[in-house]
Amino acid sequence: MYAIIETGGKQYMVREGDVLAVEKLNYPEGEVISFDKVLAVSKEDGNVEFGKPYLENVKVNAKVLEHGKGPKIRVFKYKPKKNYRRRQGHRQPYTKVQIEKIIQ
Repeated sequence: MYAIIETGGKQYMVREGDVLAVEKLNYPEGEVISFDKVLAVSKEDGNVEFGKPYLENVKVNAKVLEHGKGPKIRVFKYKPKKNYRRRQGHRQPYTKVQIEKIIQ
């Protein structure tokens, strides 16, 4: 059984027990959170149910494992022959969650 959820402007296909890194969420580590924006869910008999746009009465519970930052990305801008150079770095924050239960 799997579900497709939306969080942080992105969509994720999740199963129970999956660990994934999503956009940073403002919850403390160890707390159980609920994703209620569920786009689709598969049943045990193999049928898939889709929402318009979201399914009602379907939730995905997950536990917040940790917060962190992704790898450093270097941004370098320059204009040839003009002595213009700018270097900038960025590390995207994320929250690592573990999917516990898909509630239908």
